[in-house]
Order: sequence, then C-alpha cells, then structure tokens
Amino acid sequence: MKRYLFVFAILLFGLTTAQETEPLPETLKGKVVNAENGVPLNNVHIVNLNQVVGTITNEGGNFEISAQPNDTLYFSFIGFKTIQIRVTNDMLKFQNTEVQLTELAYALEQVVVSPFQLTGYLEIDSKNIPVNTSRRYSISGLDLGYEAGDNNPGAFAKAMGSIFNPADLLYNLFGNKPQQMKKLRKMKEDDEIRNLLASKFDRQTLAALLQVDTNEIEDILRNCSYSDSFIKTANDLQILDAISQCYEEYKVLNRNN
Repeated sequence: MKRYLFVFAILLFGLTTAQETEPLPETLKGKVVNAENGVPLNNVHIVNLNQVVGTITNEGGNFEISAQPNDTLYFSFIGFKTIQIRVTNDMLKFQNTEVQLTELAYALEQVVVSPFQLTGYLEIDSKNIPVNTSRRYSISGLDLGYEAGDNNPGAFAKAMGSIFNPADLLYNLFGNKPQQMKKLRKMKEDDEIRNLLASKFDRQTLAALLQVDTNEIEDILRNCSYSDSFIKTANDLQILDAISQCYEEYKVLNRNN
C-alpha cells in the first residue's frame, strides 16, 4: 500500500511541476474602457514598445497583441490621456486585463481665421503673403519630392557635413541611442504603427517608441537640415521616415569615418 502511495505522490508532484512550468502565451488579450463609465473604447491604438508591433481595439474594446513579461504597452486614443503598462506574468496567464483610459479636458483657444489682410489685387497680395523659402534636397514620407522653396543641392552637403562632425549633436543623439534607433526599420515595416503615426502630429507616440523626448526629435531633424516648417507641419509618419533616412545616412558615413 505504501508503495502505491509513493508512486501516486511522484505522479502528482510531476503533474504539479508541469503545470507550474507551463509556458506562458505569447499573445496578450484584454479590453480598453472609459475609466469614467466603463464604456468600451473602439479604435484605441496599442503599441508594444519592446517588440515594435501595434494593434487597435475592436467595437467591443477588445484587443490582442504579441507580448512577453516586462514588455511595455503604449495606449493612445484621441481625447484621452495616453498611458504605458508593463506586462506581467499574471496578465498573460489569465488573459483578462482591463485597461482604463481617462478622458482629457480641453480648453478651446481663440482661433484667428484670417491672418493676412488681403486687398483683392493679385500684384499687391502676392507681395504681402510670406513665402516658404526652406531648402531641402528631399523629404522622406512626403508625396512630393521636395519641400516648398528652392531645390538647393547645397542642402545635401550641409546635412552630410553635419553628420561628419563627431562633436555634432546628431552624432551624440544617434551614437548614444543605438538600440532605440534600431527600432526605426521595425516601425516602418509594421502597418498598424504606420497607420497610427500617419494620424498623429504630437510626436508623443514616436517619442515613446524611440525612448527619446520630443525636443530631441526636433534636434535630430534640425541637425539633418530639415526646416522648421517641415518639423511643425509634418505628421509623425513623415517625421519617422525623415529620421530613418537621416539615420541610415549617419550609419554609412560613421562606418567609413
């Protein structure tokens, strides 16, 4: 009898150990709701900042995204505060995560509808309206090949000269953040992330993906000879493509330097 009990105990221990060591799912399922009333939120953008993949919630607020323990998920939705959540073992094991987003309150500012005083005479008005004279040899991410203004071949030499200088801010930013910048190619390959960035102009999602602040993004673009006009008006996808192009040039030149 003792022999049978011993065998049974071994089998029970083995079964328990197998259950404890069962691998966790590599996909996280959850739901995003309004923190105020619990209403599911549709079309919330979710990005795994570690794996650089994205998805959106469906009509019921449900989502599914590739994730592992300690990955960071970034949630963003128009009119709501963006949040970051660290994935835990329990979240992957039980698959019942509910994420609550808090609505933002906006104060409308006065809008100037007509900034230019036009006379109706073309010859006079054409002289009063400011002209964008920004020069750039190309803009990645834009439908047109050039920024507004003259196509100046010297802009290319200026950008290259900036990258060649090892003391330049561009070198410091790229050189100190190799892991973050390696994500650029992954970002460009993920359709969900590209669609998300194409609809945004605040640089916050892009900054979270690259793990830099928005001021650093502007510094990178200026040191790549992009104009203030482009920096202020381009969407986040165009900014991503511009940084990516500049980084690829930096890698080639830094390798040969």
